[in-house]
Amino acid sequence: MLRPNATLLLFTLCISPFTLHSFAANRLVDSQSPYLLQHADNPVDWYPWGPEAFEKAEAENKLVFISIGYSTCHWCHVMNRESFSDEEIAAYLNEHYVCIKIDREERPDIDNVYMTFVQNLTGNGGWPLNVWLSPDKKPFFGGTYFPPRDDPSRGRGFLPLIQEINDFWIQDPTGVLARSQSIVDTLNQHSAQTLAANSENAASLERLSESITAFLFIFDEQNKGFGNDQKFPSPNTLSLLLRAAATPELHQEDRSLAKRLALETLDAMLAEASAITSAAAPSLHRRCRMAAP
Repeated sequence: MLRPNATLLLFTLCISPFTLHSFAANRLVDSQSPYLLQHADNPVDWYPWGPEAFEKAEAENKLVFISIGYSTCHWCHVMNRESFSDEEIAAYLNEHYVCIKIDREERPDIDNVYMTFVQNLTGNGGWPLNVWLSPDKKPFFGGTYFPPRDDPSRGRGFLPLIQEINDFWIQDPTGVLARSQSIVDTLNQHSAQTLAANSENAASLERLSESITAFLFIFDEQNKGFGNDQKFPSPNTLSLLLRAAATPELHQEDRSLAKRLALETLDAMLAEASAITSAAAPSLHRRCRMAAP
């Protein structure tokens, strides 16, 4: 009869390398994120987001592969099962890349940066969000879900893609760096244009708010309309007020005021004897006027 220690040794020797590997955990095992914990037993040597991963990439001159998702994402689970649990794919990633897993619900700021990049690059976005970076943290390629291998019905495979990208890096690192810098410059320019547009929009909102205040100053609270003399309908004024009332970026107080001025004026116009009605429904004639005080 074998002694307990001998039995344990024999059992250990009989376990296949795959079985041993399946019990191993990567660096995500200490995470608090449910999504990252779902990947803690992947054969991929995942790093959480942080300086350690980028220091390793720079020291070993390796590309960085970032994959972003969340715990209830269907296609994240599919890619986890098909690719990140695949021994061949994991071995290639571990040898040639520094791999980072990110929970978008923990780091929406990082997710937003790389989602903007992928959307500008491909015209589409979604999760899992997969991005390739140069060792100096500049993105140069990205996408969403990839099947594990080339599939005529599902598109480019993940394994041949990571092989091709790494070959490109090995053969022409200068080209990769130039491409990544060009993309970053384009995105920076786009961001600057967006900021300028936002600033212009803010100025427009301020002018709109000032216009509403000006209309309030001349609003006839008794007879409605604007001014104290005989009034002719002003479609441009009413249109501006109604658009302001429907502008979500405008302060709620301004929106409510614009709505009140426009609707009270329209109600008064309909009530006036000079409003032309038809058998079908009331209508307003351009030349009708409201009574002066």
